[in-house]
Amino acid sequence: MQGLVAGVEDVLHLELLLQLALAILLGGAIGLEREMSGKPAGLRTNILICMGATLFTALSVQLALGRGDPARIAAQILPGIGFIGAGSILHARGSVTGLTSAATIWMVAAIGMAIGGHAYEDALGSALLVILVLHGLGWLEQAIGRTSARSHLLIHARPDATAIEDLEDLVRRSGLEIDRTASRLENVDLVVDFDLRGPKRLHDQVLIGVLHHPGVRSVSTGE
Repeated sequence: MQGLVAGVEDVLHLELLLQLALAILLGGAIGLEREMSGKPAGLRTNILICMGATLFTALSVQLALGRGDPARIAAQILPGIGFIGAGSILHARGSVTGLTSAATIWMVAAIGMAIGGHAYEDALGSALLVILVLHGLGWLEQAIGRTSARSHLLIHARPDATAIEDLEDLVRRSGLEIDRTASRLENVDLVVDFDLRGPKRLHDQVLIGVLHHPGVRSVSTGE
């Protein structure tokens, strides 16, 4: 009897190691795309999240063993991943970044849970779709960006030495492209003209972000 129990334990341990290896493979594939895109949640982060979700799900099933709900431990993965995802979202001066990274973390955790729950085909298919969305649809976003909305900003700012560079950096971090920049001194103000191009939803965010810049006195759209 003891030999049978030991054999079962060995099988379970081997299966868990194989599940963790698959989590490393799938989480690493997604993390590699994030790493190559220069995102903060890159290779190691996605691997560890996928492994953690896999391990918690597998242990949840093993620890229950008919004595309770096997989903109780696994269910706590979701709020935990929510905290990690929230930490990857940055909100500064009216612009929001990191939403895609947070959504990717959420999906990687779901893939890990699928592995821990023996849904290997679902995990593999989901990982391939995530990589397709992250990498394969980049060209579509660029195409949309080239035919997207345009706007003009007329900014009155303090004539600091780095004022123009700071404003250009703020605009570019929002995801918009600057088609034209012009500047001139007008009384005690530095007047900066920007012609911007990009997704329509980002133009209002840039306007709010520029308004909150400490060196900016006023902003108008020139309309």
